[in-house]
Amino acid sequence: MSNFSADSARTASQAGSSLESTIQQLSSESLKLRLAAVKALAEAGEAGELSLIDFLRSRPQPEPALGKAHQLLSCSHSPLVQSFLENELAEGIVPLISARSIDYSELQHLLVRQAYEAADRLTLQKLCELAGADAIKRKWVYFTEVDSFPIEDLRTIDQLWRIYSEDRFGFSQQREIWLSTGRSWDQLWNRLAWRSGSAWTRYPGEFVWDLSAPVGHLPLTNQLRGVRMMESLLSHPAWQRSD
Repeated sequence: MSNFSADSARTASQAGSSLESTIQQLSSESLKLRLAAVKALAEAGEAGELSLIDFLRSRPQPEPALGKAHQLLSCSHSPLVQSFLENELAEGIVPLISARSIDYSELQHLLVRQAYEAADRLTLQKLCELAGADAIKRKWVYFTEVDSFPIEDLRTIDQLWRIYSEDRFGFSQQREIWLSTGRSWDQLWNRLAWRSGSAWTRYPGEFVWDLSAPVGHLPLTNQLRGVRMMESLLSHPAWQRSD
């Protein structure tokens, strides 16, 4: 065998070994390692994309690494990948459960595309739908209306945000931060980067609409900055399992 052929074979073997190692990393208990593996496989060509398809098929329970795989495959130009998405993932990976028969499919589609600003606006719209006709008309929600929100719907919205943000965004993330501050609103606003010192962050231009934002930065649904509204939302029974 020529030196060139031997080098090529050795390189191919190393590449195969590296790919297999990355695939195994998808089973790690560490979300950080699973996300890193998903991103590496998305950049590994056809073999990597096929591995991500297998990953999506083999994990029935939604989790952020699956969400990232879905997002990255959605950017693929491969006909095979697009066929898989259209035929097997047309409804997304998060079950869209609603006690009020509210359609969350467009919210899922926006989050798959990482269109976080549009998803934020739609989230407020969905909260208004949960609150009823008066809220839909005024385009914002009274804090007294939050208690009537079904647990199922808030969990669906929250899961969509967490699954498609590498577990960085969501109401339950905001709640965890709030509890960690001893329920301090001043600390929460600053931790979420909704305020800097005494200056409120201006909507929409000063908010960060991508994953470089601080944990919990989204969803904003701008009207939620009032203390009573936010307290009603973060104290909702939907999050009791997180206590």
